[in-house]
Amino acid sequence: MLPVNRRDQWLPEVFNDFFDTDFMPKTKATAPAINVKESDVDYEVEVAAPGMTKDDFNVHINKDGDLTIKMESRKETKDEDKKSHYLRREFAYSKFEQTLILPDDVKKEEISAKVNDGVLTVVLPKMKKEEVNVVRQITVD
Repeated sequence: MLPVNRRDQWLPEVFNDFFDTDFMPKTKATAPAINVKESDVDYEVEVAAPGMTKDDFNVHINKDGDLTIKMESRKETKDEDKKSHYLRREFAYSKFEQTLILPDDVKKEEISAKVNDGVLTVVLPKMKKEEVNVVRQITVD
């Protein structure tokens, strides 16, 4: 008996062969992990960025009032030995951009960011809600 090759794929193999060619290669993109924490006083956005420095980041509020985090890093390994030639030379380039819609209770003027131990932390302070206790006598008509 011959083994049966079953394909439980939504796209047939014809489409896979068409899209994965030299003219249209598959993209292998990865995005860093993002954590969002909330406390009574702020939100914290943490972005995993091992090996990145503060110069690799651009954090800003765009024209729509959303938080945009961009990171870009280029690293090149150089070997200055004149007696040899390259059989393999590696370049490292990574780029990432993420836009987050901010809640209405964020103080946009007080947002801060820092990089520490391979993690970018963006602190989004909350506006303080004023609780008004109204004590009064209500007359009954």
